[in-house]
Amino acid sequence: MVYLLQNVTQVSNRRSRKWLNDRLLIELVPRLHVEEIKGLFAPPPWGEELPLSAFCRTSVGEWDAFRSIDMDTEARLMQHMKSSSEKQRTHVDEDELVAVNAWRRIDRQTREAIKRNFLPDLLEIYEERVRTFIEDTSDKDVLVLNVQDPFQRLLLHGVCEFYNVTSTTSSSVRDGKPWKATTIKKRQGTGVPSRITLVSFLRMKKNGSQ
Repeated sequence: MVYLLQNVTQVSNRRSRKWLNDRLLIELVPRLHVEEIKGLFAPPPWGEELPLSAFCRTSVGEWDAFRSIDMDTEARLMQHMKSSSEKQRTHVDEDELVAVNAWRRIDRQTREAIKRNFLPDLLEIYEERVRTFIEDTSDKDVLVLNVQDPFQRLLLHGVCEFYNVTSTTSSSVRDGKPWKATTIKKRQGTGVPSRITLVSFLRMKKNGSQ
């Protein structure tokens, strides 16, 4: 017994710390279950077979054609994709520029009123009428809208400026009551309506895209 105690006291500090660390790890890490142990060896070749990839299920001929493409053809393909992307981006930029210029045609007071009280449903109704009028190829050169509310009439004038058409409001009496009629005409410079509508443009500005 004395001999054993002497041996214990002679254990080095390094071995003692190692033994304590091992015991601590054993106590901290619980025993693994069968499924957990199996998961440690899941990758091939020990685990179950992995499902076939989409490439493996694809027709061999089609996959081989893709893999065996030569470098020149690959370069041309990548250049074509890059050019198509740049053309699309340029096209979008041009549409945005047209919309910005159309927005600037609207006088400042009307722009502030549109932004302050954004009514997309009403604006879309006005836009649809004005766009249809502009795209009409018949001899119809005048569009008359009866809008009695002053603020709504202001919005209508803003839509007309956005699409580069003139709008004039006249007053009359109907059934003994004041009556307002807004006459819309195409200008000499009126062209194809902007691809980006006024409502879409305002939403883009609200989201920080402009």
